[in-house]
Amino acid sequence: MGKFILSMVFGLFLSGHSLAQQRTLTLLTFNIYHGENPYHAGESNLAEVAALIQKYQPDFVALQEVDSMTVRSASSQGGRKVDLAAELAELTGMQGYFAKAIDFSQGGYGESILSKWPVEFSTIPLPTPMGGEGRSLALANVKMSDGKEFIFAGTHLCHEFEANRNAQTEEIIRQLIRHGLSVVLAGDFNFEPNERAYGILSKDFLDAALLVNTSPAATYPAEAPTSRIDYFWISQDLRGTVISIEVLDVDFSDHRPILMKLKMD
Repeated sequence: MGKFILSMVFGLFLSGHSLAQQRTLTLLTFNIYHGENPYHAGESNLAEVAALIQKYQPDFVALQEVDSMTVRSASSQGGRKVDLAAELAELTGMQGYFAKAIDFSQGGYGESILSKWPVEFSTIPLPTPMGGEGRSLALANVKMSDGKEFIFAGTHLCHEFEANRNAQTEEIIRQLIRHGLSVVLAGDFNFEPNERAYGILSKDFLDAALLVNTSPAATYPAEAPTSRIDYFWISQDLRGTVISIEVLDVDFSDHRPILMKLKMD
């Protein structure tokens, strides 16, 4: 069982109403290519990412390929080492959490969650039996004012080895089901629907896009997508809650983001 890193974050409810009163949730997942426009080297994409978030006003955002205080990020951020999660949190008025997967470029690299609501954040490292880059699972434990709880989680699976993706998928399932709560899982999974890891995850979770569209859109590469490797997954008890799911047509990262709306009872 991996080391469990816990960070408590509390704040005030926004706009004078609670998450329990809202019920319809908007969620976004986006691989942001470490804050740099992949098609214009050295150019930051943070302003565009922040503007996208402000446009759709999601309650929760899962971000992948997030740098924190790296030399690499400085090259596209005007020479400043930037904690991208904190920067985007400030730009959007949300809470930001960085789930470090590895030490990288004199800083850290991993996943992030942004939240409009008070939540309890945590990080779980994922296995890499074949070696390669470390990976992590970012968790937000959400508690509504009426006492209902659910988990919003984000991850980015190994791009190098199938065996790593399989092991990471199995560990994610183990970690998520032990809570006994409803789950929304999002991210860049680096697998397509014909791969084994997709089948592993499908045993316990539902591919949310298939619940509203029999032919979901591809997400990668952003300029002309041919592969579907970014997903929202939901626990079986949330079947019937998906209102809509959309791959957004933007190209300031190498992946396209996905926006989902859920009706929470």
